[in-house]
Amino acid sequence: MSDYHVPVMLREAVDYLNIKKGGIYLDGTLGGGGHSEEILRRLDGTGRLYGIDRDMEALKYATERLKAYDNFIPIHGNFRDVSTLIPEDVMLSGAIIDLGVSSHQLDTPKRGFSYHEEAPLDMRMDRSSGITAEEWLNSASEDEIADTIYKYSDERWAKRIAEKIVKMRQESPLKTTTELVRAVDMAIPKAVRRNIQGHPAKRTFQAVRIKINEELDMLPSAIESIVNRLQIGGRLCVITFHSIEDRLVKRTINYLRNPCSCSPNVPICTCGKQPKLKTVFSGVKTPTQEELEQNPRSLSAKLRAAERV
Repeated sequence: MSDYHVPVMLREAVDYLNIKKGGIYLDGTLGGGGHSEEILRRLDGTGRLYGIDRDMEALKYATERLKAYDNFIPIHGNFRDVSTLIPEDVMLSGAIIDLGVSSHQLDTPKRGFSYHEEAPLDMRMDRSSGITAEEWLNSASEDEIADTIYKYSDERWAKRIAEKIVKMRQESPLKTTTELVRAVDMAIPKAVRRNIQGHPAKRTFQAVRIKINEELDMLPSAIESIVNRLQIGGRLCVITFHSIEDRLVKRTINYLRNPCSCSPNVPICTCGKQPKLKTVFSGVKTPTQEELEQNPRSLSAKLRAAERV
């Protein structure tokens, strides 16, 4: 097992992909290559696997890890651009997306994802492009910061946190993760902080990371782009790590299951929109107790699977 990143719900996710020898598969969030390695193992030298990641460090690591597999094709990019990243004539037998931040990103202080270590406020998954968390936090309006923190984390103290960030940056620009943690600590009353499960800054860091990497805004269109590349019977598995993310995935899958926009009172569909997906199982799958004990970071993981029709 790689120490770069422990893949969550590895066996369940790949099982639901229903790997067929000779098939063409996509790992849209390659990370450390854990899910990809299991897919390649089951392909047994046949077919192809495309692995996409926007993080060059992850791509380099996974490419080295999977170098023994001639049927593995690594690609630097964002899975939202799947329509241009893989050849136009390629139809997929299945795809997996493991959303969120990897263990390696969290455990590498210089990336700025962790609230436990002092580091530059970066938080970009692709460090070759885009603005950093530092640039955004020091330039966005107070209302934009408050709206972002609330929208992407349901943080009830978002307005006060935004106020503290703006007040702090008026004296000196925020540059490190510890300064952002301090803003959160000053905004949330001590009595409340004592009763918060986990670190008080967890929600704020999550929200800022999602904003910087545009993780949720692009998700519905990205899922639809991948679904459009699935063969009939091809499957999509999505692993999420927080409720906002999961709700968005659920809503997108449900729309692709039933895209009809006709009034419920109309006896016959006239809009012409046809279902693209059916669910493989109802609801979500969650990690086993054994996995939770071995990998506590899997606690909030949820797996959804759907099949192209």
